[in-house]
Amino acid sequence: MKFPEDKSTHVNKNAPKKGKQNYICVDCGRQFRDCYQTHQCYAQEVKYQYLKIYVNGMGFRASQRVKDLHHTTIINWLKQVGKLLPSAYDLETIPEVGELDELQTFVG
Repeated sequence: MKFPEDKSTHVNKNAPKKGKQNYICVDCGRQFRDCYQTHQCYAQEVKYQYLKIYVNGMGFRASQRVKDLHHTTIINWLKQVGKLLPSAYDLETIPEVGELDELQTFVG
């Protein structure tokens, strides 16, 4: 048997999990099963559609119920997009008018 990632043949059996035999690659230490599959990627259009749904006000779990994609996947996509945004922008002009809340506090 070979480990699909690095094609190593130095593989040992490891404890079974969920009724299937686990194997461990001695070279890199990663565990895998004999039915190993590489990561599947989603199309950019699917990612764009989910992010658009989130921006328009639907929550993560609601979009999970509607579209059948796990909410943590959507959260990870949102984090990836957030890293591309600038952290802050410089104000070119100082505003002349400020707005305050009408809440008053009484100190007695």
